[in-house]
Amino acid sequence: FNQPWMLKKFQMGQQCLFSGKPKFRMGRWEFSHPYVQWLEEEDTEGENGVIIPKYRLTEGLKAGELRFFIRQALESSLSDVADPMPSEWLGNRKLPGITQSLRGIHQPQSIEQYRLSRRRLVFDDLFEFQLGLALRRQARRKVEKAPVLTRTAKIDSRIRRLFPFDYTEGQTHAVKEIARDLASGIGMHRLVQADVGAGKTVVAIDTMLVAVAHRWQAVMMAPTELLATQHWETIDEALRESRVNRALLTGSLPNSERERVLRGLADGSIHLVVGTQALIQQGVKFRNLGVAVIDEQHKFGVAQRAAFVNEGCEESPHLLVMTATPIPRTLCLTQFGDLDVTLVKDRPAGRQSVATSRITGPAARRRAWEFLIQKLRSGRQLYVVCPLVEESDDAALVSTAAEEVYRELASQELSQFKVGLVHGRVPRDQRDRTMEDFRERELDVLVATTVVEVGVDVPNATLMVILDAERFGLSQLHQLRGRIARGKYRGYCFLFSESETPEAISRLSVLERTNDGFEVAEQDFELRGPGDILGTRQHGSLPLRFSTWIREEKLLEFARDEAFELVHSGELEKPEFAELKRRVFHRFDQLLELSRTG
Repeated sequence: FNQPWMLKKFQMGQQCLFSGKPKFRMGRWEFSHPYVQWLEEEDTEGENGVIIPKYRLTEGLKAGELRFFIRQALESSLSDVADPMPSEWLGNRKLPGITQSLRGIHQPQSIEQYRLSRRRLVFDDLFEFQLGLALRRQARRKVEKAPVLTRTAKIDSRIRRLFPFDYTEGQTHAVKEIARDLASGIGMHRLVQADVGAGKTVVAIDTMLVAVAHRWQAVMMAPTELLATQHWETIDEALRESRVNRALLTGSLPNSERERVLRGLADGSIHLVVGTQALIQQGVKFRNLGVAVIDEQHKFGVAQRAAFVNEGCEESPHLLVMTATPIPRTLCLTQFGDLDVTLVKDRPAGRQSVATSRITGPAARRRAWEFLIQKLRSGRQLYVVCPLVEESDDAALVSTAAEEVYRELASQELSQFKVGLVHGRVPRDQRDRTMEDFRERELDVLVATTVVEVGVDVPNATLMVILDAERFGLSQLHQLRGRIARGKYRGYCFLFSESETPEAISRLSVLERTNDGFEVAEQDFELRGPGDILGTRQHGSLPLRFSTWIREEKLLEFARDEAFELVHSGELEKPEFAELKRRVFHRFDQLLELSRTG
């Protein structure tokens, strides 16, 4: 053992059982840190063949002690544990009882018993959470009335005439699903996931115009003033020949203009408004809000989503939330489990693709810069995205790094071009001016942090360099490259990375291989888990006990189907499910309190 003190623990002739992970080395088998059981004289078998559980330990607590405490707890209290689910219901679904499962996960007699026991406990965790979501949705449907907004053939024709193109198959599918919601009289709560460049804004405008056609108001809220302004310009252009009275409401609006917009929203003379969080500040009142659209919803909190309510009005507005961040299915069923989900995958005709390449080493970098400079000279524009700093959230560190990159590029590789800089610590008005200069082609190159991830359309920007790309999540890299090739020219994205680890190479090769954001999101989810996909909605915020749920899509879907059926059928109200319902309310009380607004 190379541990002389161990000799004191063993005596000649003493019988022991060793268990652990064996290794074959130098012609013999050996154990490293085995579990040792000393046998009494009459105990010739001991726990031979028994599976020994391994637990995470805290300082001062030994594995053997913890196993002893758990064994004592099982012996003294397991018989008192009541199963919240009826045995017949469990049997029909091939799920073991709770006492059998608790015994089987701590003292399994076989790997199969452990697997079945673990499956039941993970199922309970997911099932109770999905019951909370189902109860929340049921309560919301009972109390929320919404305006009936039927999409007639006349309305459909009038809306489609506004756009100089045909809807894609994905957009058409989304419009049909939304039309069913709007006509139901029950408040719509729908998430539209669209890949980068798939045209989700068209779906949003279409939905708002259905409300306006029925003389209800519509609102669209974006996370930044720049993005709100871009949406406003798109809508204003589409409606230039219409009688729809529309307005833009942001924090930088002059007081006189703000007052005019507020009066128009309150008296109903403004039919459609686009803005930022200024839309949900005190003093903003709508006369009859029919549809609220929230763009990049994960950038907002639940309270902001719940803020669009018609004060003094029986009907609540229909809610449509939009994201260009493809979300893996398991995350959709949990983080957004209270929303109906629509996917828009296909891109409009003529939308260009992005060729992505991983660049490693001085020679490859030099060739990349030569290519980029050639494209810049031909009139194209370039984003240079600066890396995270030691995975830091410190805005000052990230901004300083961006400024250093800006100075270096402006004085060396890109000295012959007009270079701008934006990052999180630049004042918003200055940042917006710089972005506008880039859009108007007064700048050739924009050095930036990830503030450009959700940004404006710059059709002439076809080039992107992402420095230290291995520090970013795949979904974020996909979002960033989605900023380019939004016009008639093909895009080129260069992932600069000096990391030669197998993980880094494997991750970045995903982006070289595919432009499908949904495939990228699933790969990112597999590699990094859910916390890095949506940023502000960390998986740690979910009240789930088993972290492995993120890998259990089939079990999650099974739990969701069973939970929603139990609520929808009314079975949950039967006496045999009373304890289950009590547990759900105890665990998810705070969640269920949000049932009025979702």
